[in-house]
Amino acid sequence: MHFPTVALVGKYHDTGIAAPLLALAHMLRAAGRKVLFEKDTAINIGVQDFPVASVAEIGAEASLAVVMGGDGTMLGLARQLAPYDVPLVGINHGRVGFITDIPLDKSVQALSEVIEGNFSSDERLLLEGKVFRGDQELFSGPALNDVVLSRASMGGMIEINVHVDGEFMSQQRADGLIIATPTGSTAYALSSNGPILHPSLRGMVLVPVAPQALSNRPIALPDTCTIDITIIRCAGSSKGGASVHFDMQSFSSLQAGDRIVVRRGKHTIRFLHPAGYSYFSTLRRKLHWNQNPSDPTSSLDS
Repeated sequence: MHFPTVALVGKYHDTGIAAPLLALAHMLRAAGRKVLFEKDTAINIGVQDFPVASVAEIGAEASLAVVMGGDGTMLGLARQLAPYDVPLVGINHGRVGFITDIPLDKSVQALSEVIEGNFSSDERLLLEGKVFRGDQELFSGPALNDVVLSRASMGGMIEINVHVDGEFMSQQRADGLIIATPTGSTAYALSSNGPILHPSLRGMVLVPVAPQALSNRPIALPDTCTIDITIIRCAGSSKGGASVHFDMQSFSSLQAGDRIVVRRGKHTIRFLHPAGYSYFSTLRRKLHWNQNPSDPTSSLDS
């Protein structure tokens, strides 16, 4: 049997999520699978007829986790479950739904196919970032999308030195710098004119945000390297002139001399998709990539 124990996780405090989640739970139970509800999800929708588990318990017991929500919900759970090697399926109950790629109205049929073994999978790397002040580690965290260094809301440009594997790469003045995985290359990095990296690539991309120099362009690097960013100058805010974000986790009040070290994380996460999934089709449908400019309403998908 494929996936004998399936965990269900819903977007926190999302309205209208109870009925579709319970429909999935009953389908899974009818198919002979044990169903676990993540505890906050269970509280939110009032689950009484199914076992409830923490994320750690899901990691230890579940063979598959199904996330219903937006991409942010998927990012958060992926970071937590990566050490347990539990694959994820994403059902879109948000807006874009790029990594929660299954439409809500097709969720029952799609998941029934997945649990019968009709699926494709891809493995996504995570980043691990750390913040240092001198020899003291101030903060650390994983990121599936990106690590973003940015100026404070009331601050001016920040000036940084970037080293790769101990070798000086560049000195930059900009509003920030994005270090993105292939998964994150279609998020903030893309809106800052970064390239799209296919998920199968083992690399990361550095994308400056509003750089002062016109010649400062994104660069792709192998995932084997270590990126070391030193803040040379940041000013303009009483709470510090810069902050760093690890997906939705943040550390603020960075000072001149602080360092952010980013490297490939120890773990990866597997996304499962129903048979017939196409990454390129998802780019076209979700991001309007390669859309015919003569007809903005047209779609190249059948």
